[in-house]
Amino acid sequence: MISKIILFLLLLFFPTLTHSYNSILNTKILNNGDQILSVPIETLILITTLTFLPSILLTMTSFTRIIIVFSLLRSALGTPYSPPNQILLGLGLILTFFIMQPTFKSIYLNAYKPFSENKINVITALSRSEKPLKNFMIKQTNSLDLALFSNLSNNNFHFINKKQNIPMYIVIPAFIISELQTAFKIGFLIFIPFLIVDLVVSSVLMSLGMMMVPPSTISLPFKLMLFVLVNGWQLLIGSLAHSFY
Repeated sequence: MISKIILFLLLLFFPTLTHSYNSILNTKILNNGDQILSVPIETLILITTLTFLPSILLTMTSFTRIIIVFSLLRSALGTPYSPPNQILLGLGLILTFFIMQPTFKSIYLNAYKPFSENKINVITALSRSEKPLKNFMIKQTNSLDLALFSNLSNNNFHFINKKQNIPMYIVIPAFIISELQTAFKIGFLIFIPFLIVDLVVSSVLMSLGMMMVPPSTISLPFKLMLFVLVNGWQLLIGSLAHSFY
Protein backbone atom coordinates (compact mmCIF):
# COMPACT_ATOMS: atom_id res chain seq x y z
CA MET A 1 0.00 0.00 0.00
CA ILE A 2 2.88 2.38 0.78
CA SER A 3 4.18 2.23 -2.79
CA LYS A 4 0.72 3.08 -4.09
CA ILE A 5 0.49 6.05 -1.74
CA ILE A 6 3.91 7.28 -2.87
CA LEU A 7 2.67 7.08 -6.48
CA PHE A 8 -0.26 9.32 -5.62
CA LEU A 9 2.00 11.77 -3.82
CA LEU A 10 4.13 11.78 -6.95
CA LEU A 11 1.12 12.59 -9.13
CA LEU A 12 0.05 15.24 -6.65
CA PHE A 13 3.16 17.35 -7.22
CA PHE A 14 4.04 16.23 -10.72
CA PRO A 15 0.71 16.12 -12.57
CA THR A 16 2.52 16.29 -15.89
CA LEU A 17 3.45 12.69 -15.31
CA THR A 18 -0.09 11.67 -16.18
CA HIS A 19 0.16 13.49 -19.50
CA SER A 20 3.63 12.36 -20.45
CA TYR A 21 3.19 8.74 -19.42
CA ASN A 22 2.08 7.71 -22.88
CA SER A 23 4.65 9.87 -24.64
CA ILE A 24 7.89 8.94 -22.95
CA LEU A 25 9.37 7.97 -26.29
CA ASN A 26 8.66 9.63 -29.62
CA THR A 27 9.27 7.92 -32.93
CA LYS A 28 10.70 9.88 -35.85
CA ILE A 29 10.93 8.57 -39.41
CA LEU A 30 13.93 9.70 -41.43
CA ASN A 31 13.96 10.33 -45.18
CA ASN A 32 15.55 6.94 -45.83
CA GLY A 33 12.76 5.19 -43.96
CA ASP A 34 14.70 4.47 -40.78
CA GLN A 35 13.10 5.12 -37.42
CA ILE A 36 14.75 6.74 -34.39
CA LEU A 37 13.50 7.19 -30.86
CA SER A 38 13.68 10.53 -29.09
CA VAL A 39 12.86 11.53 -25.54
CA PRO A 40 10.77 14.70 -25.07
CA ILE A 41 12.38 17.45 -23.01
CA GLU A 42 9.43 17.33 -20.59
CA THR A 43 10.22 13.70 -19.83
CA LEU A 44 13.88 14.46 -19.22
CA ILE A 45 12.97 17.27 -16.83
CA LEU A 46 10.52 14.99 -15.06
CA ILE A 47 13.06 12.19 -14.63
CA THR A 48 15.60 14.68 -13.29
CA THR A 49 13.06 16.08 -10.86
CA LEU A 50 12.23 12.60 -9.57
CA THR A 51 15.67 12.44 -7.95
CA PHE A 52 14.45 15.03 -5.46
CA LEU A 53 11.23 13.14 -4.73
CA PRO A 54 12.50 11.37 -1.55
CA SER A 55 13.50 14.69 -0.01
CA ILE A 56 10.16 16.21 -0.91
CA LEU A 57 8.21 13.32 0.56
CA LEU A 58 10.29 13.22 3.76
CA THR A 59 9.79 16.92 4.41
CA MET A 60 6.01 16.52 4.12
CA THR A 61 5.80 13.85 6.81
CA SER A 62 6.80 13.40 10.44
CA PHE A 63 10.32 12.33 9.41
CA THR A 64 11.82 15.82 9.78
CA ARG A 65 10.96 16.17 13.46
CA ILE A 66 11.93 12.60 14.30
CA ILE A 67 15.37 12.60 12.69
CA ILE A 68 16.33 16.00 14.15
CA VAL A 69 15.34 14.89 17.65
CA PHE A 70 17.38 11.71 17.24
CA SER A 71 20.37 13.74 16.10
CA LEU A 72 20.07 16.12 19.06
CA LEU A 73 19.77 13.16 21.43
CA ARG A 74 23.00 11.74 20.08
CA SER A 75 24.73 15.09 20.59
CA ALA A 76 23.36 15.40 24.13
CA LEU A 77 24.66 11.96 25.02
CA GLY A 78 28.06 12.83 23.62
CA THR A 79 28.07 9.88 21.20
CA PRO A 80 28.32 11.46 17.72
CA TYR A 81 28.62 8.10 15.96
CA SER A 82 26.37 5.88 18.05
CA PRO A 83 23.73 4.89 17.16
CA PRO A 84 24.97 4.92 13.55
CA ASN A 85 23.26 7.06 10.93
CA GLN A 86 21.83 4.00 9.20
CA ILE A 87 20.10 2.88 12.40
CA LEU A 88 18.65 6.32 13.08
CA LEU A 89 17.45 6.69 9.49
CA GLY A 90 15.84 3.25 9.55
CA LEU A 91 14.15 3.88 12.89
CA GLY A 92 13.03 7.31 11.70
CA LEU A 93 11.46 5.86 8.55
CA ILE A 94 9.67 3.11 10.49
CA LEU A 95 8.28 5.62 12.97
CA THR A 96 7.28 7.89 10.09
CA PHE A 97 5.23 5.15 8.42
CA PHE A 98 3.71 4.28 11.81
CA ILE A 99 2.71 7.87 12.57
CA MET A 100 1.55 8.60 9.01
CA GLN A 101 -0.42 5.35 8.75
CA PRO A 102 -3.85 7.00 9.28
CA THR A 103 -3.04 9.58 6.60
CA PHE A 104 -1.76 6.97 4.15
CA LYS A 105 -4.78 4.78 4.85
CA SER A 106 -7.14 7.66 4.13
CA ILE A 107 -5.37 8.37 0.84
CA TYR A 108 -5.56 4.70 -0.11
CA LEU A 109 -9.25 4.27 0.71
CA ASN A 110 -10.54 7.60 -0.60
CA ALA A 111 -8.25 8.18 -3.58
CA TYR A 112 -6.31 5.19 -4.84
CA LYS A 113 -8.90 2.45 -4.37
CA PRO A 114 -11.76 4.25 -6.18
CA PHE A 115 -9.33 5.30 -8.91
CA SER A 116 -8.05 1.73 -9.38
CA GLU A 117 -11.66 0.59 -9.71
CA ASN A 118 -12.34 3.27 -12.37
CA LYS A 119 -14.91 4.98 -10.16
CA ILE A 120 -13.19 8.38 -10.27
CA ASN A 121 -10.82 10.11 -12.66
CA VAL A 122 -7.25 11.24 -12.04
CA ILE A 123 -8.17 14.82 -11.12
CA THR A 124 -10.64 13.68 -8.47
CA ALA A 125 -8.15 11.15 -7.11
CA LEU A 126 -5.45 13.80 -6.79
CA SER A 127 -7.84 16.15 -5.05
CA ARG A 128 -8.85 13.46 -2.58
CA SER A 129 -5.24 12.46 -1.90
CA GLU A 130 -4.26 16.07 -1.19
CA LYS A 131 -6.88 16.59 1.52
CA PRO A 132 -5.66 14.12 4.21
CA LEU A 133 -2.04 15.08 3.64
CA LYS A 134 -2.86 18.77 3.97
CA ASN A 135 -4.92 18.06 7.11
CA PHE A 136 -1.94 16.37 8.72
CA MET A 137 0.45 19.18 7.87
CA ILE A 138 -1.91 21.97 8.94
CA LYS A 139 -2.48 20.34 12.34
CA GLN A 140 1.27 20.44 12.97
CA THR A 141 1.84 23.92 11.54
CA ASN A 142 1.99 27.12 13.54
CA SER A 143 -0.42 29.82 12.40
CA LEU A 144 2.40 32.38 12.48
CA ASP A 145 4.37 30.31 9.98
CA LEU A 146 1.33 30.09 7.71
CA ALA A 147 0.92 33.85 7.96
CA LEU A 148 4.60 34.37 7.13
CA PHE A 149 4.52 32.44 3.86
CA SER A 150 1.10 33.82 3.02
CA ASN A 151 2.52 37.34 3.24
CA LEU A 152 5.65 36.37 1.33
CA SER A 153 3.50 35.07 -1.52
CA ASN A 154 1.46 38.31 -1.55
CA ASN A 155 -1.70 36.39 -0.73
CA ASN A 156 -3.96 37.23 2.18
CA PHE A 157 -5.63 33.96 3.09
CA HIS A 158 -8.07 33.86 5.96
CA PHE A 159 -6.24 30.86 7.36
CA ILE A 160 -7.65 31.20 10.88
CA ASN A 161 -11.10 29.94 9.91
CA LYS A 162 -10.46 28.40 6.49
CA LYS A 163 -7.10 26.69 6.64
CA GLN A 164 -8.20 24.11 4.08
CA ASN A 165 -8.29 26.82 1.43
CA ILE A 166 -4.57 27.52 1.79
CA PRO A 167 -2.65 26.16 -1.23
CA MET A 168 0.00 23.51 -0.78
CA TYR A 169 2.85 25.77 -1.84
CA ILE A 170 2.21 27.77 1.34
CA VAL A 171 1.40 24.85 3.64
CA ILE A 172 4.56 22.86 2.84
CA PRO A 173 7.25 25.45 3.74
CA ALA A 174 5.23 26.57 6.78
CA PHE A 175 5.00 22.95 7.90
CA ILE A 176 8.75 22.44 7.53
CA ILE A 177 9.55 25.56 9.58
CA SER A 178 7.11 24.48 12.29
CA GLU A 179 8.63 21.01 12.40
CA LEU A 180 12.12 22.46 12.83
CA GLN A 181 10.87 24.71 15.62
CA THR A 182 9.15 21.84 17.43
CA ALA A 183 12.16 19.56 17.04
CA PHE A 184 14.48 22.17 18.57
CA LYS A 185 12.11 22.64 21.51
CA ILE A 186 12.13 18.91 22.18
CA GLY A 187 15.92 18.86 21.78
CA PHE A 188 16.28 21.60 24.40
CA LEU A 189 14.35 19.51 26.91
CA ILE A 190 16.51 16.50 26.09
CA PHE A 191 19.73 18.44 26.65
CA ILE A 192 18.85 19.69 30.16
CA PRO A 193 19.41 16.46 32.21
CA PHE A 194 22.57 15.55 30.32
CA LEU A 195 23.91 19.09 30.70
CA ILE A 196 23.42 18.80 34.47
CA VAL A 197 25.42 15.56 34.46
CA ASP A 198 28.23 17.29 32.54
CA LEU A 199 28.29 20.19 35.02
CA VAL A 200 28.37 17.87 38.04
CA VAL A 201 31.19 15.78 36.57
CA SER A 202 33.18 18.88 35.63
CA SER A 203 32.79 20.31 39.15
CA VAL A 204 33.93 17.04 40.74
CA LEU A 205 36.98 16.82 38.48
CA MET A 206 37.90 20.42 39.25
CA SER A 207 37.59 19.83 42.99
CA LEU A 208 39.86 16.78 42.70
CA GLY A 209 42.41 18.72 40.71
CA MET A 210 41.98 16.49 37.66
CA MET A 211 41.90 19.30 35.12
CA MET A 212 43.66 17.22 32.47
CA VAL A 213 40.95 14.55 32.37
CA PRO A 214 38.30 15.28 29.70
CA PRO A 215 34.92 15.64 31.47
CA SER A 216 33.11 14.08 28.51
CA THR A 217 35.01 10.82 29.00
CA ILE A 218 33.87 10.54 32.61
CA SER A 219 30.32 11.79 32.10
CA LEU A 220 29.50 9.52 29.16
CA PRO A 221 28.88 6.33 31.20
CA PHE A 222 26.77 8.28 33.70
CA LYS A 223 24.65 9.76 30.91
CA LEU A 224 24.19 6.35 29.33
CA MET A 225 23.23 4.89 32.71
CA LEU A 226 20.74 7.71 33.30
CA PHE A 227 19.20 7.22 29.86
CA VAL A 228 18.83 3.47 30.40
CA LEU A 229 17.45 3.77 33.96
CA VAL A 230 14.63 6.08 32.89
CA ASN A 231 13.87 3.86 29.86
CA GLY A 232 14.85 6.70 27.58
CA TRP A 233 13.98 5.14 24.23
CA GLN A 234 10.44 4.35 25.33
CA LEU A 235 9.96 7.85 26.74
CA LEU A 236 11.44 9.54 23.69
CA ILE A 237 9.62 7.55 21.02
CA GLY A 238 6.36 7.64 22.97
CA SER A 239 6.60 11.40 23.40
CA LEU A 240 7.45 11.88 19.72
CA ALA A 241 4.47 9.80 18.61
CA HIS A 242 2.07 11.59 20.98
CA SER A 243 3.33 14.98 19.82
CA PHE A 244 1.64 14.39 16.46
CA TYR A 245 -1.80 13.66 17.93
